This record gives sequence, C-alpha cells and structure tokens, in this order.
Amino acid sequence: MNHVELTACIAELSALRYTPAGIPAANFVLEHESEMLEAGVTRQVKLTLKAVAFGSLAEQAIKLPLSKPFRFTGFLINARTSKGVVFHIQAFEIFEQVLNPI
Repeated sequence: MNHVELTACIAELSALRYTPAGIPAANFVLEHESEMLEAGVTRQVKLTLKAVAFGSLAEQAIKLPLSKPFRFTGFLINARTSKGVVFHIQAFEIFEQVLNPI
C-alpha cells in the first residue's frame, strides 16, 4: 500500500500552472519537524519533501499560508527529473495541535 499522512508546513508554493491536458497543478516544498521514538530512543526528525496537487486541490492550495501546519494525505511516486520522490497530495486540512490533552 502506498498511503502517506504527513503533518508539515508549506515552505515554498509555486504559482498555479496547467498541465498539457488543461488540469490545474501546484508544486510545493513541504517541511516537517517532529520527535519520533526509534529503538527506544527519542529522535529529532526533519525533512523537506517535494509535493504536487492537481485539480481543485491545486486551486485551493495556492491560497494556503506558508509556515502554517497542515495534515496532508496522498501517495509517493518517483520524480520524473531526479532520483527523489514526489508526494502527490490527495487531501489536506488545517492541523490543530492539541497541547496537554486531558
């Protein structure tokens, strides 16, 4: 299964563009920072990830503020022009972090 959920901030967001088929598209750079438990040890995790959204999601996404956390869901594919991966966004929502839950 190729399903990714990531809480991240938008570090960079391109202008809306259109594919040759006329579908709206927006390119992103997402930044994530958290602490994860690995092998019993807390680890600082930082990553930067290229992402893209198409259609109405792209039209909505270009209006999003930078540096505000969102929860993104989607899938990963190999990038066409490099050896990395691209996160294809299928949904997003504002991430409301709960501090000190009761």
